[in-house]
Amino acid sequence: MSDAESPADDFDPIEVFPDEDSPDLRPGADSCYKCSTCDTNCPVAEVDDDFPGPKFQGPEQWRLKRKEDTSVDDSIKKCSNCMRCDSACPSDVPLSQMHNSARAEYVEEEMSKTSVEYWRNRVLANYRTSAFFASKVPRLANAAMDFGPARWVLEKAFGVTSEREFPDFATETFREWWTRQGGADGSRERAREARERRGEDVGADKKVAYFHGCYANYNTPEVAKALVRVYEHFGYELVVPKQRCSGTPMFANGMLEDAERHAKVNVSSMSDLVEQGYDAVASCTSCSMAIRQEYPELFDIDGVREVAANTWDALEYLRVQEDLSGELAAADVEDEHLAQLAYHAPCHARNQGLDGQALDLFEDLTGVDAEDVGDSCSGISGTYGWKEENYETSMQIGEEMFDHMEDVEGEVGMTECPTCAMQMEHGTGYEIKHPLEVVDAALAD
Repeated sequence: MSDAESPADDFDPIEVFPDEDSPDLRPGADSCYKCSTCDTNCPVAEVDDDFPGPKFQGPEQWRLKRKEDTSVDDSIKKCSNCMRCDSACPSDVPLSQMHNSARAEYVEEEMSKTSVEYWRNRVLANYRTSAFFASKVPRLANAAMDFGPARWVLEKAFGVTSEREFPDFATETFREWWTRQGGADGSRERAREARERRGEDVGADKKVAYFHGCYANYNTPEVAKALVRVYEHFGYELVVPKQRCSGTPMFANGMLEDAERHAKVNVSSMSDLVEQGYDAVASCTSCSMAIRQEYPELFDIDGVREVAANTWDALEYLRVQEDLSGELAAADVEDEHLAQLAYHAPCHARNQGLDGQALDLFEDLTGVDAEDVGDSCSGISGTYGWKEENYETSMQIGEEMFDHMEDVEGEVGMTECPTCAMQMEHGTGYEIKHPLEVVDAALAD
């Protein structure tokens, strides 16, 4: 277990009800003094004049709840769960926690469980389930999702926009590849060989548990493979524990019971490893955000705080534990395809204080020029931009990012978030890379 400090060391989940069994967020609401900073930082409020903003969705709505027979306003559905309001608030009001709780209450008490909207949201929130079945017949699933009439039917009958291109499912999932590589035993052998090559203690205690998330497993296993190669290059022995979805799309759709069910599996498997001295790393910043912040804020699960305290973003961990910048400065990337990169920092990376790390890392990397495309939100916010009623709003939010990407020389983008990558590709046609893939290319033997 690492004793090192994270670059996001000041990040800590907000506790507004530490001694309560049933969360009451009104004390947090009372900390709000109506400065409206959250509203001015909200990407949805910026383009949608009808959206009342985070201040209303959080503190003001909880104040209204003091009155009897006051229901959650249906405008909560327009909140994209980007969580920018959390980092914008000068009073540390737990805004996203309020929004998550309000969405869950709205779904439970106001939304019809027989409505198309409810089942559409439930399917989107539980992407892991559909991805699991699609991965059994990936070529058939890809052909079906690319079929224009099928996408039209999905929009008209189910409310999933036909404007977006569905992501391809990999013909081999990451976990299948991992098993084929020998799993934890194979990683241990490769890591010890790497430590020997690096002149390190072969018996060093360098152990990491990898939370890959749904998308890296089913859709972009190349990201997860890059993480494995990079970590083993530095002599880390990896394990890939039993895991479910991080819960991020469930939080965004008010499906807290689903999220808690998945969180219990994740915390149970990873807490055992933390006790054995493992740190946990995630390649998706939304996954690390969920485990670090939303789990301990929303769920009372044995071991949840220990797991949250020992979970890191994948690049963040290596920056702290290894001389990653030094190794990259001494390396070079010969792939001209990666020479010019338009980098977008996901909102959930910004909320963890990680928005500049990729740019810092690649500043001295020969053969790579990574340019920041600004601090605007991509607009897709997970499942938000896949809903037919939100599509135009999501594209309006992302317009600034698209324009900045097109100003960068080259046609390759880079981001840590898989759904931001979808939006970047959709809005520009660029190919999108994860920073780990660039690191992998630089350190490749």
